[in-house]
Amino acid sequence: MAEKILLERNIKEACGIFGIISRDSSELARKVYFGLFALQHRGQESAGIAVSYQKDKAVYYKNMGLVNDVFKEAELELLPPTTVAVGHVRYSTTGSSNVVNAQPVVFYGKKGRMAVAHNGNVVNANQIKAQMLDKGHIFQSSIDSEVIAARINYHIKDDLVGGIVAACEEFLGAFSLLVMAEGKLVAVRDRHGLKPLIIGKTPEGEIVAASESCALDAIGAEIVRDVKPGEVLVIDENLEMQSRFLKNIEPKFCIFEYVYISRSDSVLNGVSVYEARYKCGRMLAELFKIDADLVAGVPDSALVCAKGYSDVSGIPMVDAISKNRYVGRTFIQPSQSVRENSVSLKLNAFRSNIEGKRIILIDDSIVRGTTSKKIISLLRKNGAKEIHMLVGSPIVGHPCYFGVDMQTREELVGGKITKDDICKKIGADSLNYIPLECLKTACGGGGFCAACFDGNYPDSVTDDETGKFIFE
Repeated sequence: MAEKILLERNIKEACGIFGIISRDSSELARKVYFGLFALQHRGQESAGIAVSYQKDKAVYYKNMGLVNDVFKEAELELLPPTTVAVGHVRYSTTGSSNVVNAQPVVFYGKKGRMAVAHNGNVVNANQIKAQMLDKGHIFQSSIDSEVIAARINYHIKDDLVGGIVAACEEFLGAFSLLVMAEGKLVAVRDRHGLKPLIIGKTPEGEIVAASESCALDAIGAEIVRDVKPGEVLVIDENLEMQSRFLKNIEPKFCIFEYVYISRSDSVLNGVSVYEARYKCGRMLAELFKIDADLVAGVPDSALVCAKGYSDVSGIPMVDAISKNRYVGRTFIQPSQSVRENSVSLKLNAFRSNIEGKRIILIDDSIVRGTTSKKIISLLRKNGAKEIHMLVGSPIVGHPCYFGVDMQTREELVGGKITKDDICKKIGADSLNYIPLECLKTACGGGGFCAACFDGNYPDSVTDDETGKFIFE
């Protein structure tokens, strides 16, 4: 018997960007479409594609909704054959959810028609925008991505790349960018490399840039390498690549990409997301030996972690929860009020598998605690005898200002109460988290931004610089 629960996930993901360039003109928009489809998990509010023609002109289409809803055959036919194209799927960390704020940002600039696709959150964009408004500049949207585009155009003299570098030196926070101009594709990561950006090559020889390697797989492209932190990588019409670098490079990759945001079949900075999550599960089994009958993971991102725990502990992994795969994911809805009223994500509990059983329940993270409480309540209603919760990340006690939509300490259960109090709040028999150092080891041991766990931010941030609606 399966009993349903409405699940309101408490974190939203990062935007997804995809770009492609070729020597010969072809229907690249269709390849961008497939790439965005593979990145749909990173944003479900809007989708857009822009294509270049005659080097200084561009055609684009963007609208609200999922990729396959925005782009039917008629919309794809509006986008002509091209040598350069960029695309974007969005969820809003800055700016409200409407079509004006959809990306790519396409504009007439000093190099003709240009386009910018952005993943991240520029925390000083509000101050930059205010300065530009004082000088007479106008804006149509309420997103930081338009500020990025405007500042790039402002700094362009004769050299496109010089303008991009000068603008990016001013930005604080997270930004992975794709810029389409002059028949070129320019891929940029901020000096910390907070958000992912990877380069690939198709069998036809086209060069691709994408947020995750799973998007390269979608069009049969092979991984070439990651864009480096602080790198401004220019790919010209001959597919030759040249790099310039920003100043003060200090790698601090967002560790939450491994925990939750990225797809498990992606590879980030040379590290398999699947392997990182699996290692976390194995470490949890070594750290927390619990007498139980079965292990269960919360779909989808915690399933790999649960497998790791089961393999080491010898306790069988059983389907306790089933996810309805024919509905959307409420945790990337644009506001908490919409998430709470949405029925776009449901979980089912299997009574026959869990009745009378002691369960080790594994999830990737606990943010507000409301989801964990509902799941545990559901399992108890279906006969679970004990529920011991393990989490594949440390306590989330600090806001994220760099592109994950958990921007105030007040909304984080780990920012207000102790671990024991969280355990009582969610109704578990026990609760334990993986230590941060273990998580870092599982993710390759490199330099990370783990500010949501330890409060150590890579850039100085104040509350008045942040907030989703600061431009509205």
